[in-house]
Amino acid sequence: MVIAIDAHRLAYMALPKAGCSSVKQALASVDPDVVIPPGREVTHFTWHELYPTRRFRPHRWAEYREYWRFCVVRDPFKRLMSVYTNRVLQFDDLRKSARIREGQGGLTTDPDPDFFFQNLDAYKHASSSIKHHALDAWLFLGPDLGRSSYNRVYRTEDFDALAWDLGLLTRSEVIMPRSNSSEAKLTAAHLSGRTIDALRPFLDREYSYLKDFYINPFGRRIYDACVTPIRRVS
Repeated sequence: MVIAIDAHRLAYMALPKAGCSSVKQALASVDPDVVIPPGREVTHFTWHELYPTRRFRPHRWAEYREYWRFCVVRDPFKRLMSVYTNRVLQFDDLRKSARIREGQGGLTTDPDPDFFFQNLDAYKHASSSIKHHALDAWLFLGPDLGRSSYNRVYRTEDFDALAWDLGLLTRSEVIMPRSNSSEAKLTAAHLSGRTIDALRPFLDREYSYLKDFYINPFGRRIYDACVTPIRRVS
């Protein structure tokens, strides 16, 4: 499902754990077709009920070719870490899975970061929420992030620029809220080398996909014909 604001001819593809709650809240504030519930009834889930996140479908995206199309990406490692800090610690998603509660596959509802990420595929298989938030970015944004697909791709670090552009496009004052941020922070220093190695195939794919926006700190990045070493995180 494309998140479209027809009144302003805006089209947005959401990537889980890449500021999508904040973007949806900002879009709702300028969408005349949306009725926002009274403040006391608004929760984190309100914005996702108004604008559900769906995977990319080329034929549906093509229907909005004349709209101003955008998406938001996030550093792959930080995005993956927030699956643990937000979905596991903050929202306790693992306890909502009967398979995990029953201990199938040796999984636990309260894993430490190393156990969780070393068994990420098993957790994705057992929990639809974990799977949804930890899938490859291209499944939500499509295989091409170039100008033929998007008018602009923002990083989460560019939220001020996004708010400014949305303001110009909608002729409204747009404030980009910081919704659903994780209460805890997790860095590479918190993980064992074995865990980093387990995540490396996924991270290599993600950083390769987002090579125009982020440098892979866990491997090498190729610039044209040159290979530039990037310092590894120990």
